[in-house]
Amino acid sequence: MAKKKQPPAPDISSVDVEQWLHMYEQMVKIRVFEEHVNDLYRSAKMPGLAHLYIGEEAIAVGVCEALNRDDYITSTHRGHGHCLAKGAEVDRMFAELLGKADGYCRGKGGSMHIADPDSGNLGANAIVGGSAGIATGAAMSIKKRNTGQVAVCFFGEGALGQGLLYEVMNMAELWKLPVIYVCENNLYNEYTHYSESTAGDFMARAQAFGINCVEVDGQDIREVYSVAQQVIERARRGDGPTFMLCHTYRFHGHHVGDVNRSYYRSKEEEDDWKTNRDPLKTLSEWLIGQKMAERQLFDTIEADARSEIEKAVEYALNAPYPDVSEVEKHVYVE
Repeated sequence: MAKKKQPPAPDISSVDVEQWLHMYEQMVKIRVFEEHVNDLYRSAKMPGLAHLYIGEEAIAVGVCEALNRDDYITSTHRGHGHCLAKGAEVDRMFAELLGKADGYCRGKGGSMHIADPDSGNLGANAIVGGSAGIATGAAMSIKKRNTGQVAVCFFGEGALGQGLLYEVMNMAELWKLPVIYVCENNLYNEYTHYSESTAGDFMARAQAFGINCVEVDGQDIREVYSVAQQVIERARRGDGPTFMLCHTYRFHGHHVGDVNRSYYRSKEEEDDWKTNRDPLKTLSEWLIGQKMAERQLFDTIEADARSEIEKAVEYALNAPYPDVSEVEKHVYVE
């Protein structure tokens, strides 16, 4: 079995304040977006369910910041953050959630199936681990076309119980495919702590294939971004896949309807993560401490994000639904 490989200490010396602030803006945008998704659901304006990404923003933004626009990602049922971090526009995102014609999938994908090929987003997926084959297939295409791109597969720790993931990791290592498997371990498979459903060591599963493995604090975007840069560059060189384990936490329930969570996790646990391990607070406090930004700047960034999101919600609420004649269009590949 391959020995565990830890990345070098994160090198963030080349990142200037403008880039850190951009990443902060992206995280704030995702958080405010998700807050409004929750409001739309609770006010019965949004059909179906949504799975909020609040608390996990540093992973999507930190990884996607290290990608090029033509690199690929695949996402999960908790995918709004990945979509936005890769370049999706908030107005079209809300339109998709509300089933409107101006949405990325003309309202037919909804919360869990948003795709935007123009920004390299090959799609969210409601099947746990379901996009692993898509990302690995994209990586195989990259290698055959010799384009120098990279594919990133985001998934939660619950996907470690899916056989597809192991089949594709085996192929990816054998063929040295340029794919990064980003495991977002937010501790819970729906309502069950991972320790009750996932045996053994997470890293050891990928190490068994000889895959390069790294482990990061998913609440610290400085670490996520630095390590993502390293493993993405490694993939571009042709050195094969990486399994990137990110420790994180969802501040809200499994989905927007999961309000009373006391039967599977404590209020004290939630409060501790929100108070002490908020990725937005971690970055802003560091920038203030380094005298790279004033506290008032972050208030301005949040205010700007809220204004942008509110306009996007209004746009989506007023956007038209697809014509009924489209009911059989864009449903199957011909």
